[in-house]
Amino acid sequence: MDGYKKNSISLTGAIGLGTGVMISAGIFALTGQIAELSSRWFPFIFIAGAFVTAFSAYSYIKFSHHFPSAGGIGKYLVESYGKGVIASVSALMMILSMVINQSLVARTFGSYTMQLFGGAPNDWIVPLLGVGLLLFSLIVNLSGNAFIQTFTSFMSFVKIFGLLLFSFGGLYAAKFAFDLSTTTQEAPDPTVFHYIGAIALAILAFKGFTTITNNGDEIKEPKKNVARAIIISIAISLFIYLCISFAVSGTLSVSEIIAAKDYALAEAAKPVFQGLGLWFTVILAILATITAVIASVFAVSRLIAMLADMKMIPHKDIKENIRTQKQTLFYTVGIAIILTILFDLSRIASMGAILYITMDMVIHYGLCRKMKDKISANKKIIWAALIFDIIILGAFVYVKLMSDWLVVLVSVMIIIALIIMQSIFMKQKTTSS
Repeated sequence: MDGYKKNSISLTGAIGLGTGVMISAGIFALTGQIAELSSRWFPFIFIAGAFVTAFSAYSYIKFSHHFPSAGGIGKYLVESYGKGVIASVSALMMILSMVINQSLVARTFGSYTMQLFGGAPNDWIVPLLGVGLLLFSLIVNLSGNAFIQTFTSFMSFVKIFGLLLFSFGGLYAAKFAFDLSTTTQEAPDPTVFHYIGAIALAILAFKGFTTITNNGDEIKEPKKNVARAIIISIAISLFIYLCISFAVSGTLSVSEIIAAKDYALAEAAKPVFQGLGLWFTVILAILATITAVIASVFAVSRLIAMLADMKMIPHKDIKENIRTQKQTLFYTVGIAIILTILFDLSRIASMGAILYITMDMVIHYGLCRKMKDKISANKKIIWAALIFDIIILGAFVYVKLMSDWLVVLVSVMIIIALIIMQSIFMKQKTTSS
């Protein structure tokens, strides 16, 4: 494929890309939504999410060891299912889930930025600010790998340090009290479906590890460093999530967290750092969301380019002197802008979770059944990951059908539309050949 540079991303750079995507939506956008579903137990939902993600990551690590590729997940699906409808639709679901995540982060950027000016979180300026961030990420991504990995790695370090400072400040203000039961009298009691559904959102908070696999052989020593980068990124993110969630729960009641779910950390910072708390947290949110969008756009554009180069999706070169990957940057950001304008944070996150977990199941099944003679893997781990996905997706869809059925309907319609589009495209390609 054109425009790819093997060994251009170091282990540190890969970790920076992974944590850059994860430590953004997971904390700034999803903390309130997870608390809304799981009430006082929301910090522990992140542990459950990391546990399930660890099983899921096993499949991706096994694939990456045998097929290191700049197309990552697209390559894994092709090897499992061939260049057909199943592989292309699943890859497009992954792409859309990542683009949806970009919209989620862009909206979060707008919500937190508006807190500096006292604006309402649902004000029209929020999506406008999100669009501005997406356009900025497009410009940065046009600059090349070296700048991107340096920028994201540095920003990841800055935001991790800042978030730790925030969390320790919050824990100190709460006198390191973890008695969550004393802060939830006004919060509703969730059902088992709500708890499991909350794990679906927590998984979304960790799905940034796929950014690493999607850069494949651009990472130095990919057969070794892809697995290392994934494991380290998940571990770092879990530690940060736990510190932050306990700090927030020690400062705000669950009802207060839910009320300010789009900007919960900013609300929690007010009593911790007094007047500077809001500024401190919003600046951290801005840095985190900028890093996340840049890293995600970087990975998604490569995945789309790989599918286009393999003629698995409709694509036409605009100009001969413009590489496919450069064109896919514009596709990626364009779709993210539309979603940022049309949907709020809660619905964006829900659609992303449904599409991602559905695709995840296809990956696990492909490794366990389709690749059983090519890749040596522990089938018990893979089947456990698949069963976890089925249970979590089922519970999440049930909860959403009861509270916001439109999200489920739109998600199902997207999947059906992708199947129809790819069936027609594959049939036309077969006929023309």
